[in-house]
Amino acid sequence: MATAAKELNAQARSGVGKGAARALRREGLIPAVIYGDKKPPLAITISYNEIMKRIYAGGFLSHLITVDVDGEKHRVIPRDYQLDPVKDTALHVDFLRIGKGAKINVKVPVHFANEDSCPGIKRGGVLNIVHHTLDLTVDADHIPEEVVVDLTDLDVGQSIHISAIKLPAGAVDHSHEDDLTIATIVAPSGLRAEEAEAGAAEGAAEGEATE
Repeated sequence: MATAAKELNAQARSGVGKGAARALRREGLIPAVIYGDKKPPLAITISYNEIMKRIYAGGFLSHLITVDVDGEKHRVIPRDYQLDPVKDTALHVDFLRIGKGAKINVKVPVHFANEDSCPGIKRGGVLNIVHHTLDLTVDADHIPEEVVVDLTDLDVGQSIHISAIKLPAGAVDHSHEDDLTIATIVAPSGLRAEEAEAGAAEGAAEGEATE
């Protein structure tokens, strides 16, 4: 499960607009907003360095954070952030308030286990990952760190679907896709060529037999 909510210090802000945002960035701050839970939006400023560190640490959009705004604590989850398209630096962050007992949609990373004992990979097959994350609806207080997919019994040409794996307790698929394909074991080019030749030869033999 996800670790306990980490704290982030912030200050309320009154200035809005591009000019105010540029002034904040020159001071090492960036604008952000806290919204949701049937409460008015709250405009805040946060440390640029702190946010960049958390974004590049990974999992930024799937971890609860306690934002301390001038002494008032808000339990939130980052919902979106904007990066400068050229400099790749943070420009703005949106935080969603999380009420007690709330369920939220998050993208949870997929971890593949037992590749060494996977029959398909042993035969030279290649793991083709279709989805690196899963879109799940979960209890906000129990956000899973990952979903583990066991490759022990997967052979060449086989796929693993979301219906075949055990999701974390309380989590449900939110992808709206019919039995989502997570990964497949793709045959190596040599094996595909051999199978194609065998199929062609079999077809030719059946044709001769009917003449």
